[in-house]
Amino acid sequence: MKEGIERLFPFKIWIKAEISAIKARPGGHCYLELSQSNDKGLTAKASAAIWSSKYRFIAPYFESVTGKPLSEGMTVLVLAQASYSPLYGFTLVIDDIDPEFSVGQKEMERLKTIARLKAEGLMDMQKSLEIPRLPYRLAIVSAEDAAGYRDFMKHLCENEFGFSFCTVLFPALMQGADCPESIIQAMDEVLSGGEDFDAVLILRGGGAKLDLACYDDYNLASVIAQFPIPVFTAVGHDQDFHVCDMVANTYVKTPTALADELIAIYADEDAQLSSYVSRIRLAFNERMAIVENRLIRLNSMIRNAFSTKLSKMESRVEVLKTRIESADPRKILSRGYTLAVGPDGAVMKSSGAVTAGDRMSVMFCDGVVRCRVEAVDKNGREMLENEDDYGK
Repeated sequence: MKEGIERLFPFKIWIKAEISAIKARPGGHCYLELSQSNDKGLTAKASAAIWSSKYRFIAPYFESVTGKPLSEGMTVLVLAQASYSPLYGFTLVIDDIDPEFSVGQKEMERLKTIARLKAEGLMDMQKSLEIPRLPYRLAIVSAEDAAGYRDFMKHLCENEFGFSFCTVLFPALMQGADCPESIIQAMDEVLSGGEDFDAVLILRGGGAKLDLACYDDYNLASVIAQFPIPVFTAVGHDQDFHVCDMVANTYVKTPTALADELIAIYADEDAQLSSYVSRIRLAFNERMAIVENRLIRLNSMIRNAFSTKLSKMESRVEVLKTRIESADPRKILSRGYTLAVGPDGAVMKSSGAVTAGDRMSVMFCDGVVRCRVEAVDKNGREMLENEDDYGK
């Protein structure tokens, strides 16, 4: 078979192909996968190699001319010799690469798409949309069995803070020629479903450059740019950056990174609320301390004022008690005085209040003597009859 293949391709030939995979080995050799495709997808692919004796000249020269290193996604023009090994199979041994053919066909189409979107003013339309402070209702455009979608959901729903989100999946093809139209249809369903979403998330895990080329499609990028809801894209690995990412409201490198982004929004809000709670609690405690101090001072003032008032009242009571006691008739009687009470029970203030024969009482400090008036001496002398004479 080796002789047959080498007889069919006896000379080196120029081949136009796209680099779908490339890896330089530590020993200096570079191994590639070259492919060709059309609108329906991949049509041919072959393994290729650049031996170290050639690669150490080809690689730096190519980068110096094009400004870019050899990488996946580039369409290149290579000078190659067909080779076959019973152990490794068919291989294209690359002898040279034309650096003038520096940008792959898809890259040229990508640049044209970017220029068209800029000319139409679509590049920054999404970025003018305001993302809700806490995006909760999320419309997800992805394939249900996609690893990127599963990673995203696991990371989002099992977050350490316990935040919850409402997610609705709108299934779509996430690679291939029909991918752009499928995603556009899913986004139409988001709008026509009657639900209000805070954001639309387009999710896909990593893949080969050719698998992700659909995210440079003009129609898809145009729909994303003009979509009335903020669109987040998380397509491919860290090194991938597509036209859809450029026009989206927010671009995140991977689905799990997007989950982290959403969780971080809630974590920041939670931290801010916790800060507010702490500040309110601190302010409340300070206010309570001030009020308590005021109450303590007021209580002390009230106690002092009450004590002072009570002392004054007690002093007045003592004065009144002294005056009352000093005015008590029993005090006077105890000093040897008597009190005369007429027959009507009224205190007699004059000898003219009675006449001979009237009954009266004489009060001493230790008792009362009931008498009958024998005679009234106008000169101040009284003739009294003791109680035994009453009734004689």
